Amino acid sequence: MKKLFIIKIGGNVIDDADALEKFIRQFAQSPGQKILVHGGGKIATELADKLGIPQAMVNGRRITDAETLKIAAMVYAGLVNKQIVALLQAEGVNALGLSGADMNVIKANKRVHPGIDFGFVGDIENVNGDAVGKLLEEGITPVFCPITHDKNGQLLNTNADTIASALAVALSKKYEVQLNYCFEKKGVLKNVDDEDSLIETMTKAEYKKLVEQGAVSKGMIPKLDNSFEAIRKGVSSVVIGHADDISKMINENEKAGTELLA
Repeated sequence: MKKLFIIKIGGNVIDDADALEKFIRQFAQSPGQKILVHGGGKIATELADKLGIPQAMVNGRRITDAETLKIAAMVYAGLVNKQIVALLQAEGVNALGLSGADMNVIKANKRVHPGIDFGFVGDIENVNGDAVGKLLEEGITPVFCPITHDKNGQLLNTNADTIASALAVALSKKYEVQLNYCFEKKGVLKNVDDEDSLIETMTKAEYKKLVEQGAVSKGMIPKLDNSFEAIRKGVSSVVIGHADDISKMINENEKAGTELLA
């Protein structure tokens, strides 16, 4: 099976122009077939503030009312997605920006929760891995934003970590998939303020203990939940680390970040 790297880049890196350009260069220079998935939460939040639209988060996930959905679609599928595509094209990568609605790649359902109204948040139902595979075969590098649809004309805001995980699972049937989550930390840390507290490897049992201890919280929880679920469903490996280390993370002869174990 061919190797495929699915790489999700965090919003804090996107917000830093120098960090983003450095990441894009390393991404472009790395060999092999790749898919890039991005978020962009800070930009959406700043725009919402300017427009006077209140924002709320629950366990790292954004509550998405009708007005917030408009902002998410404009920022994620528009500004951020096309900026990243343009930077990749400048580095010689034939990139194509996509939402889940494009080519009907990612269908989601509006989330139903017994205690919280998440609004227009989507939970993924299925991924059209064949459609994505055809793009890869044509030498195209897909760049996914965190917007999906329900096939009835409704756009939905879906966690970018979840999208990366779902793509990895769907494509693991045809590829040996390595899923990488890149952000502004070296990996999963025992102490979020101490970069020297990097956890080099982690099992699901160890993860649960860290959550109980409060060492892992907020946005890291959905990231790790998605990662372990991806491994359970056939993804070869998952590595979480610093965006500056992406070339090391996808090099078999080097180590960086936190590797998750089954």
